[in-house]
Amino acid sequence: MSTANRSSDTHWLLWLCASRTSFALMFTAYAAAIPLLKPEWGMSAGEAGLIQSAWHGGYLFSLVAVGFLADRYGAKRVFLFSSIASSISAMVFALFAESFLTGAILYGLTGLFSGGSYTPGLTLIAERFQTAGRGRAMGFYLAAASGGYALALLLTGALTPLIGWRGAFIVNAAGPVLGTLLALYALRATPNVIHPRSAEQAGEKPVAMILNNKPAMLVTWAYTFHSWEMLGMKAWMPAFLSAAAAYSTGSNATASASLGAGLAAIAYIGSMGGSVTGGWLSDRMGRTWTMLVLATTSAACSLALGWLIGLPLWLLVIICAFYSFTAVGDSSVFSTAVTELVPPRHIGAAYSVRSVLGFGAGAIAPWVFGLVLDAAGAAQASPAITWGLAWCSLGVIALFSPVATWRLRRMPEATQMANGKR
Repeated sequence: MSTANRSSDTHWLLWLCASRTSFALMFTAYAAAIPLLKPEWGMSAGEAGLIQSAWHGGYLFSLVAVGFLADRYGAKRVFLFSSIASSISAMVFALFAESFLTGAILYGLTGLFSGGSYTPGLTLIAERFQTAGRGRAMGFYLAAASGGYALALLLTGALTPLIGWRGAFIVNAAGPVLGTLLALYALRATPNVIHPRSAEQAGEKPVAMILNNKPAMLVTWAYTFHSWEMLGMKAWMPAFLSAAAAYSTGSNATASASLGAGLAAIAYIGSMGGSVTGGWLSDRMGRTWTMLVLATTSAACSLALGWLIGLPLWLLVIICAFYSFTAVGDSSVFSTAVTELVPPRHIGAAYSVRSVLGFGAGAIAPWVFGLVLDAAGAAQASPAITWGLAWCSLGVIALFSPVATWRLRRMPEATQMANGKR
């Protein structure tokens, strides 16, 4: 590839990443405000987790739909139309959510229109970048989302004491509007690719083909267990650090919520490094090698984190940053592996199947986490036991991800990834 082409690809990716960061501002705004919204809306921990699960449920449905739509109408077209819908729904949630019921409905709708900036974006990257650099490119794209998650937490934590949680939500909801404008600029010269099917392929059933593709399904199952852990972590880490701040400093609810959001934002910076490093490592060391290392390490972090709530805050934030690094680091690897194990004409369908299982699990995880918190609280358990058991609800399931990855690594099809690297 010439220097000019590499430069063009880099600039294209930077603009697309900036768009993704802007869309992600609304993804974690609610998580940062959970400690305040629980008493104000009269919610239990389970109900608070259920609102986050409603977002994931809407996001799941969105990802399934946009995967098939991208195969049929082109990833660029679906990306841009979904961006506009996301801008509207995010602002409606920020302006009108006022209770558990309205919060669950409107945040669910926000998730419903947010998937278009994810898998169609990955498809656009797969269409533009060759295998040798695809993992790194997808890593930057997912790191951009992690940057948005961290920025949302910082904004919510800093603005809530000044203009309240609703004002902070409105500021974050402006992110998808900016993201739409950036996407229009980034993709202005990008073709809308629709992969043609031959007469023999016209009668294919994409979902059945994906389900019968054992290597692709092993990647999908590994991603599913990874998603349970990752999405549960994203939903509850701000509240956990808020509880740790209150436990250590005795600060009031608003102050500890603000501090917890800020500390979680610092920890989320680890996610950015993890996405880029994971993609880079997988290009060089192999997809399954990278997945095994990161998935095993993150599961160990999940099993240990809650029991450490009494540690000094600075040390706990470092641990959370490392946890975020490992838990998110293999996301780009899973996304890249899919594009190497299925035909290009079925990438959207493969992402849809993956979304049903992965985000289906991820939609349940925050709710289960909250139920464990409620049960431990009802038993008057200590903070370490309460949070320790809750985080273990993520870690136990996460252990199945490296198991599925190991089975994939032993298959001959694993050499289709990363130019022959397993």
